[in-house]
Amino acid sequence: MIDNLNKIRNDFPILKTKVYDKPLVFLDSAASSQKPDCVINAVADFYKRHNANIHRGVYFLSQKATALYEETRVKVQQFINAKYSHEIIFTRGTTEGINLVASSFGDLLSDGDEVIISEMEHHANIVPWQLLQKRKKIVIKVIPITSDFQLDIAAYKKLINQRTKLVSVTHISNTLGTINPIQLIIDIAHANNIPVLIDAAQSIHHKAIDVQKLDVDFLVFSGHKMYAETGIGILYGKEDLLNKMPPYQGGGDMIKDVTFEQTTFAELPQKFEAGTTNYSGAISLKVAIEYIEKIGLDKIACYEGKLQDYAIAKLRKMPDIQLYTTSKFNKTSVISFNIKGIHHEDIGTMLDKMGIAVRTGGHCTYPLMKKLGVTGTVRASFVLYNTFAEIDFFVKSLQRVVNMLKN
Repeated sequence: MIDNLNKIRNDFPILKTKVYDKPLVFLDSAASSQKPDCVINAVADFYKRHNANIHRGVYFLSQKATALYEETRVKVQQFINAKYSHEIIFTRGTTEGINLVASSFGDLLSDGDEVIISEMEHHANIVPWQLLQKRKKIVIKVIPITSDFQLDIAAYKKLINQRTKLVSVTHISNTLGTINPIQLIIDIAHANNIPVLIDAAQSIHHKAIDVQKLDVDFLVFSGHKMYAETGIGILYGKEDLLNKMPPYQGGGDMIKDVTFEQTTFAELPQKFEAGTTNYSGAISLKVAIEYIEKIGLDKIACYEGKLQDYAIAKLRKMPDIQLYTTSKFNKTSVISFNIKGIHHEDIGTMLDKMGIAVRTGGHCTYPLMKKLGVTGTVRASFVLYNTFAEIDFFVKSLQRVVNMLKN
């Protein structure tokens, strides 16, 4: 369990906010987490004492800012156990990381080549491949889900053939909370010499990830979901693959030489970091990782799992509830549900009046919503700063909402 939960909650100043004169209960961290004081202060301190553009100046401030930026690259390398720090590419977030791979790795594909995704993907892992499909006429194949909200591995195996060039799947569903068996998915793909991209946006701050142990080829995640600033993310890619891929964007800092006749590109990682990057965001990511490491990912996962089990047990007792989860399989701290006869947005609006922030809608997973036969769900998500008392209040308030809207 997490030590000194009160201290952790005090680390997040926004949790003291009142919403309609009621204490804030924030249950939408799957969308974006709140930020601890150490991250907020680190960003403020950087702008107060170190702000300068990186990789460009010989003067003190630029050299200091560059050093802080590159320290984060090493910290991320260590956090996910990448072999080299130059395999860590800074992006604006998970979405840009996937778009980068779809564009640059996609340039290596030919018409008729195939990419496998899954039925539970976020739009960010669907639309980039559709855009590539318009350019290269690739074929997109989809792993279906089972009635237990798991990926159908038998069906996945049947999708693979000689034209399959990439498998791109989410580690944890942002809608269902399902933890996919990514090691098995990777092993099956590699047995057929197919590289794999894993969307770790919903897992990186919940579970330890070792990219070398997994032998994953690409991994993407966002800082803002793991207590860092918005607008910063990571693409990890194996060195040999990144070297084969053309640059994603052109501009400053990603070049070795430019003439009007031709351009030669910089080595990794600068090759994929065109223009002025979000260097303050990168610095915030280092501090956020250190904050997670100080508490301990194992402790975080254990505590969040107990919150999840507690909430599901409470919600199961409610009449007319449809939970899009199962207790039989691995899951993380995301719960999607509907109440029969009540629109999900009405539930979210009423809960907001009670100070409770939940997500409603399609969660950027419209194909999954169609599979479930709904237009949207209510989603509650928990992280290390949530409490059992908040879950009690949430369930009690939800019952109150149901009583009001059904009478």
